[in-house]
Amino acid sequence: MTIRHDGCSIRWLGYATARVDDGETAVYTDPGRYGVLTGNWEPPEGVDTRHPAGPAYDARDGDVVVVTHDHHYDPDGIRRVAAPDATLVVYEGVDAERAGRPPSPEALAEREGYDLIRIGERERVEAAGVPVRSLPAYNDPEGSHTRPDGSVVHPEGFGVGYEFELGGVPVFWPGDSDVLPHHSALDVSLLLANISGSVCMDRHEAASLAADLDPDLVCPIHYDTQAFLAADSKAFAADVASRGVPVVLDEGWT
Repeated sequence: MTIRHDGCSIRWLGYATARVDDGETAVYTDPGRYGVLTGNWEPPEGVDTRHPAGPAYDARDGDVVVVTHDHHYDPDGIRRVAAPDATLVVYEGVDAERAGRPPSPEALAEREGYDLIRIGERERVEAAGVPVRSLPAYNDPEGSHTRPDGSVVHPEGFGVGYEFELGGVPVFWPGDSDVLPHHSALDVSLLLANISGSVCMDRHEAASLAADLDPDLVCPIHYDTQAFLAADSKAFAADVASRGVPVVLDEGWT
């Protein structure tokens, strides 16, 4: 479904892919992977998802596409959402060969005619008129999302989150990250909360972040697409609402 917030529309398309549009400009976060845009996604066995498989998505209307890290880099997903003159904002650490999903952002942009901005870990750029700011996104090695050997899936420097502004509405997508100290300083109207847990903040941690940021609206994404991302979105929504923060679930395709 499409959510309305302060002149913007928001739609979660599965996994980490969200579309935010202010009526003039459309921004997509981390498009694709796991079949969520091809119509081939099926709910993982044992996951009680309320986000059913949708039809193939090939809108190609995105003015800006942001990519946070290797795990969310998908050239086919980008092609499906990006307009012919789109600007791609891709973290400088994204390596297509390491991710196993060529071509590189540079080759993709040259082939398709996109503009490409490689962004650092803490940088501000303007993409198609949209102010975009990158922020570190990682698992705290002393935190709760570590492997038995003490390593983490998302080490510092591996990825970023993004803050961008559409129609005067500040939007924050943390990426695959724990809740980190620099998050508390953000002025956020729309929080695209990552609630998946296991490899990043879980629903409890994301609810605490929402309470700290006190945005005008919280919309969770990046959960249930794979078994290891399973999360109780209704419990998250109830937790956030109990803290006095508006929250909405986008769990349908109509």
